[in-house]
Amino acid sequence: MEEQQNRRTIRSFVKRGGRLTPSQQKALDDLWPEYGIEYSPDILQLDAVFNTSAPLVLEIGYGNGETLVQQAAENPNKNFIGIEVHEPGVGHCLLRARETGVENLRLVVHDAIEVLSDQIPLDSLARVNLYFPDPWPKARHHKRRIVQHDFLRLIADRLSDSGTLHIATDWANYAEHIDEVLAQSDRFEITERREHDGDQALDRPRTKFERRGLKKGHRIWDWCCTKALE
Repeated sequence: MEEQQNRRTIRSFVKRGGRLTPSQQKALDDLWPEYGIEYSPDILQLDAVFNTSAPLVLEIGYGNGETLVQQAAENPNKNFIGIEVHEPGVGHCLLRARETGVENLRLVVHDAIEVLSDQIPLDSLARVNLYFPDPWPKARHHKRRIVQHDFLRLIADRLSDSGTLHIATDWANYAEHIDEVLAQSDRFEITERREHDGDQALDRPRTKFERRGLKKGHRIWDWCCTKALE
């Protein structure tokens, strides 16, 4: 199977089942056939998934899906795939998708690294969004952070030649880590980097986790990185 080196025994997330509300459970039961993509070790036929050809945006860890649905609604000329492992968040996202009536959105419930490795074709993505990933703040857990060299290589291989990677965090230590990993990567060039107080988000909506961080007095870091031409 392709890119076995990207397989990890260390996960960058903890899968928390959480308690589904009755409406979230009903959304998973009723709406998943319309919006869901089942994980499998086979490459997706994206035109068949969306019944149309359009630039594809992939978001890793979309939380409750509010901003993901917002982006899909505001950009009907693009297709969106969201990856999340927290089922209540998936249920909430499905409800918002139905309320908004978006047709250019699909969801996957699985480990993002395996989805990228197995299902996303090479050179197929216009953009990847990674907004406020788990910071794993304790030093002994830094190896669990998703932003690592192998992750950047995996993303770069799936991006088109002009594709971009957008990252945001509210943890200063994680921002330092991201700066170090990007500085050592030959697969991306930093197009723009911002440090701000929640008032200069870089081409993205404000998220739930961003609002939570701002209430704690955290600053915000944003990066836009363009795939380097080989």
